[in-house]
Amino acid sequence: MTGGLITDLYELTMAANYLRRGMNGPATFSLFVRDLPPDRGYLVACGLEDCLAFVEDYGFTEEDLDYLREEQHFDTATLRALEKLRFTGDVWAVPEGRVVFPGEPLLEVTAPIAEAQLVETVVLNHLTFQTSIATKAARCARAAGAARVIDFSFRRTQGIDSGLAVARASYIAGFAGTSNVEAARRHGLPAVGTMAHSFVEAFPDEQAAFEAFTADFPDRTTLLVDTYDTLDGVRAAIRTALRAGGPGLLSGIRLDSGDLGALAVQARHLLDQAGMSGTRIVASGGLDEFSIADLTAAAAPIDVYGVGTRMGVSADAPSLDSAYKLVAFEGRPVMKLSTGKATAPGAKQVYRRAERDVITLRDEPAPHGTHPLLLPVMRGGRRISPAEPLTRARERCEADINALPAPITRLRRPETATVRLSPRLEQTRDDLRADLLSRVRQARTREMIDDGA
Repeated sequence: MTGGLITDLYELTMAANYLRRGMNGPATFSLFVRDLPPDRGYLVACGLEDCLAFVEDYGFTEEDLDYLREEQHFDTATLRALEKLRFTGDVWAVPEGRVVFPGEPLLEVTAPIAEAQLVETVVLNHLTFQTSIATKAARCARAAGAARVIDFSFRRTQGIDSGLAVARASYIAGFAGTSNVEAARRHGLPAVGTMAHSFVEAFPDEQAAFEAFTADFPDRTTLLVDTYDTLDGVRAAIRTALRAGGPGLLSGIRLDSGDLGALAVQARHLLDQAGMSGTRIVASGGLDEFSIADLTAAAAPIDVYGVGTRMGVSADAPSLDSAYKLVAFEGRPVMKLSTGKATAPGAKQVYRRAERDVITLRDEPAPHGTHPLLLPVMRGGRRISPAEPLTRARERCEADINALPAPITRLRRPETATVRLSPRLEQTRDDLRADLLSRVRQARTREMIDDGA
């Protein structure tokens, strides 16, 4: 039982108000992204597993309640209610790895309103961050073409938990492995890595460093060759392999600076001359999908890209315009009318045919030839099924992106899919908007009459 205080203060004060007034009716909250960041034509849904783990174990410890009593001055009745509170609701969600578009719910929570309110902050945090990262990583993987891409981001991610999440999200999005050993252990990912410049500098020269590494790790001899002079480093790596046992001993070389495309061509020539056509060239150093795409377009002979900071923080689009909004309470649809932030009411479903999506009310029949994106994943506060293998989410991601038209997947100035509302949802929205505006006008009229009296 954890997580009671992992939230924003206003979630707790709102929940306290609901509990004091006996407001225990079912509420549905919908989580979606309003608009895409620049140069994004789609998003890759990610983070659901962490959401479900948090929600399933939600509750308040004695220390949590003591803090609320002593520092936030919550009353005894509220603290007793919070002590008993667990998440007992239902969750529908888009499975991880699926492509989604603006306005489409990634997740909907239906639970007694205090419960649904309290989990908002963490659910938004997981889905917003991990969807940002998975989308960035998918773009890098696609830009690399036939080359592999690996996660080198751990030392630059914004926190250790973020680093673990990035390794998982990037694997779902098509990366081949991660340098993050704990993430590899925890999620069953390939752990990959070479060496640092400090290792080379610690020895009298490159040759000595390469010989020491090859002697100790003959099954993983990818050598960093650009500490001093890159092409001299390639020659030293070749000599080391030939002296230690032959061309096949050198698994790879890594280029980490300079003109990666030109250096890769020259390194490939030297390796092939030495009979090392099977030795891979790994490139790293400030890479993202744009630089990878340029290298791919130039036919640079790079076999593996190590991508770090720019993917690990989604540098060009580090956040999403995500929202978690109440759409139904006690059986009635509700909506927000704020300018630029109006919401569509009611529990929903999203149906897809090719990339043409329609958002409907949850109880509407499926349009002909479509399939639903939102699936039930939690009922009565418990998961419906155990966590699935990451390979399944990875396969979904690959299939969904491959099915998109080129204008949506292009890296610069992409288009996005047009998502429409079903006629019934549009009518529900319009009727409710008219009713709410009418009530606002009536309230103003009463206020003017009272002021005049």
